[in-house]
Amino acid sequence: MTRSDASGAIVTRAPGKLFVAGEYAVVSPGQPSVLIAVDRYLTVSLTESVDAGSIHSPEYSRMPVRWTRGQDGLTLDREHHPYDYVIAAIEASERLRSERGLRPRFFDLHIESGLDDPSGRKFGLGSSAAVTVATVAAIDEFYGFGLGTRGRYELAMLATIAVAPNASGGDVAASTYGGWIGYRSPDRDRLRAARAERGVGAVLGSDAWAGTEIIRLAAPEDVSLLVGWTGHPASTERLVSGVSRGADVGGDAHAGFLEASRSCVEDLWRALAVRDGAGHEHPGAATGLALDAIRRNRRLLQGLGERSGVTIETERLRVLCDAAERIGAAGKPSGAGGGDCGIVLAPAGADVAGMLRVWETNDIRHLTIAVHPPEGAHHAG
Repeated sequence: MTRSDASGAIVTRAPGKLFVAGEYAVVSPGQPSVLIAVDRYLTVSLTESVDAGSIHSPEYSRMPVRWTRGQDGLTLDREHHPYDYVIAAIEASERLRSERGLRPRFFDLHIESGLDDPSGRKFGLGSSAAVTVATVAAIDEFYGFGLGTRGRYELAMLATIAVAPNASGGDVAASTYGGWIGYRSPDRDRLRAARAERGVGAVLGSDAWAGTEIIRLAAPEDVSLLVGWTGHPASTERLVSGVSRGADVGGDAHAGFLEASRSCVEDLWRALAVRDGAGHEHPGAATGLALDAIRRNRRLLQGLGERSGVTIETERLRVLCDAAERIGAAGKPSGAGGGDCGIVLAPAGADVAGMLRVWETNDIRHLTIAVHPPEGAHHAG
């Protein structure tokens, strides 16, 4: 979402995200996943400046990070600062500006995040992706790139993998498209090679994105989505690296995990597509298929954690999910696990109040989160 405020600043807002299914597998190109965009937001305000640009965020520091241009590109006045994704978004956008022959200009960015709790503890709602998407959207408007939804996703993805080379980009897609989405990741090695060889502009919309899929899924009917926060933040990059080291990626067991994940996530795609008039099953059958897919995905993540020696389902996540299953619902860790959030799909009539009492007793916080509406009925592949 992009608008201008009374001062003439360009204001963009990107929603956070939660994984519903397909975690860890989605890191492999072509593996399916399901995500939702949530109604918690990160906002970027851009105003034109002279001589130098700056980045301000009360969440990160009282002092802004300043940047200028040199012969070798952007020059930052910093030793180390958690603005890596913002800087990567600026660098990718500046490369595109240069390739298009647009006059260079400076700008100030002001960042406000509603993705954390008031004390600053992170819920695991994808702040890195949201700030990347919002920054790209603001600069797109500033320079008049005319990227559109798919182009903004692609530019934000190029920025993301410059910081985190193995990132699937599912969070980037969710923050860009909104709603419920099905997602298959691109080949990041191919994207980096294509960017180095061809430049940013030539990669956007090119064959380097072959295999990437972003599809609109319909929200399940007669099913409530609930989110519980364990109170313990987790590092996705650390957890994914740990699983990669310990799970014998490339071995038979991991190949079996990928195949089983593909099966249950594609079942979930089918269940959600039924709601959109794409199938012929009645709503009861679709609900059952969706709940079964979530339960199977939980078991797969449990097995992956055991094989890799990484704690994906923590004790509080186990309590959260078990409480869901006892009332006939389906629950699982969202994202990399190791803390952060769990999600539950609860059918109509389930004793949700009873489940929430169990959560409260075990210091699991029910987050009042809803799905951010989709940015149009866009289909990309």
